[in-house]
Amino acid sequence: MSNAVYLLWFVRAGLKIEDVEMLIGVYSNEEEAKSAIQRLCEKPGFAEFPQGFQIVSYELDRDHWVEGFKFVE
Repeated sequence: MSNAVYLLWFVRAGLKIEDVEMLIGVYSNEEEAKSAIQRLCEKPGFAEFPQGFQIVSYELDRDHWVEGFKFVE
């Protein structure tokens, strides 16, 4: 079993209204994530911006945000 999962995001920045960031799904391997892109790339919204798909791997059982954060008002 792999020690990672693959998140498929659709991101479109720079829109006049607001940026779009959508988590499409979480997959057990990169090939499954790529298959999802093939299934979705012709659908409305995705077809107009096919370069918006991003696959990001995340190692399991590990902290990924360790710096903390602060709010900006």
